[in-house]
Amino acid sequence: MKRLLTALGAALLVVAASFLVFVSPASAATGLHISGTNIVEANGQTFVMRGVNHEHVWFTGQTSSFANIKALGANTVRVVLGSGKRWGPSNDVPAIIALCKQNKLICVLEVHDTTGYGEDGAAATLDEAANYWISQKANLVGQENYVVINIGNEPIGNTNAAQWTAATTAAIQKLRTNGFEHLLMVDAPNWGQDWQYVMRDNAQTVLNADTKKNTVLSIHMYDVFNTAASITAYLDRFRTNGWPLVIGEFGWQQSSNNVDDQTILAEAKARGLGYLGWSWAGNNDPYLDMTVNFDPAQLTTWGKRLFGGANGITANSRQATIYDGTTSPSASASRSTTPSPSVSPSRSTSPSPSPSPSTGGRTCTAAYAVTGQWPDGFQGEVKVTAGASAITGWTVTWTYANGQTVTQSWSATVTSSGATVTARNAGYNGALAAGAATTFGFLGKWNNAANGVPTASCTAS
Repeated sequence: MKRLLTALGAALLVVAASFLVFVSPASAATGLHISGTNIVEANGQTFVMRGVNHEHVWFTGQTSSFANIKALGANTVRVVLGSGKRWGPSNDVPAIIALCKQNKLICVLEVHDTTGYGEDGAAATLDEAANYWISQKANLVGQENYVVINIGNEPIGNTNAAQWTAATTAAIQKLRTNGFEHLLMVDAPNWGQDWQYVMRDNAQTVLNADTKKNTVLSIHMYDVFNTAASITAYLDRFRTNGWPLVIGEFGWQQSSNNVDDQTILAEAKARGLGYLGWSWAGNNDPYLDMTVNFDPAQLTTWGKRLFGGANGITANSRQATIYDGTTSPSASASRSTTPSPSVSPSRSTSPSPSPSPSTGGRTCTAAYAVTGQWPDGFQGEVKVTAGASAITGWTVTWTYANGQTVTQSWSATVTSSGATVTARNAGYNGALAAGAATTFGFLGKWNNAANGVPTASCTAS
């Protein structure tokens, strides 16, 4: 959670830079990487984060949130994990990445245990966070197009914030030495708000420590940034020096003492900066929760401002191009339930395309496939393809012959009646141009005797 600093009476002081320092382009970067001040994809396309934080480590059952966040237009989700020092350990990284990929979201994964180190005696060090990432290396290598590693959340409190520079530098170098190619994100000290300007004044040292030149700095904006002047002055310093920056967390201005969210949104849009609001749900506080009890139909004032505002997510988010025309992730990278380590997932490549006529000459086909399987569970995917004419919506049905059941889904609304399963498009993937396709996924149970591939039919509207 956040430590909102409300007792600061002094205004932010910004010293004008006397020289320009530019970050050199990434060298042989893999996947998402830094180019100048921008985050770009492997194909060179600029990617601007527009998303939210999801408190996954405390609400591991709220996996439908990924689809709901996507449905409102986000292109990124920052996922709270635990290293085991205070929370977790989060051993479901493959499942989380799978949910991000199935919902075409970029995954920013962060270790939350480091929050407030030096001031909070229970907090983990950045070195301990780096060790967690190394323990997860097998799950992360190969995901550089989809995953950003946020080494540690708000890693230093207000006690000896100056230690941030050496600790952050060492953590970056440790990950690079251990072969990580990912885009790295590093949070500021002072509970993320950098009011002592340690990150601002030592940014170049930290960026230089990365042999891959592939690190983005992250500022968390809460009550320290309650005026337009404080926000623009801070952002100007980074722009002047050519340092890559995202706004990794922020809230909204419920009262004059709170962060000026409208300036953040406007400035982020004007400058092409990424932003990630805190948080989807789980705070039990209408000031910080965007939804009531994780229900996307019940947006709070904060949720409405962040998603529906003029500079908000819904109108200003662009999906990462890695998801344009791509197929689903492989079984080894997209298992959404953690099976026994001794079990190797199997994969069925037997789709079941089945065209169905509908009114107005609109048609669609549905291809069902098992993408991962383990004792008692499996993951499936259905690809829906429009026929010769554009469609505005689709419904897919199939009937299981071996007693299988669907337990969870994303990118579609799935219901069951006995052995028959019905899936209807989500709000964002129903309209398809002629010949265009989309996918939705699900988890299921099977009896370990048979997991036959049913014939799926599609009805278009």
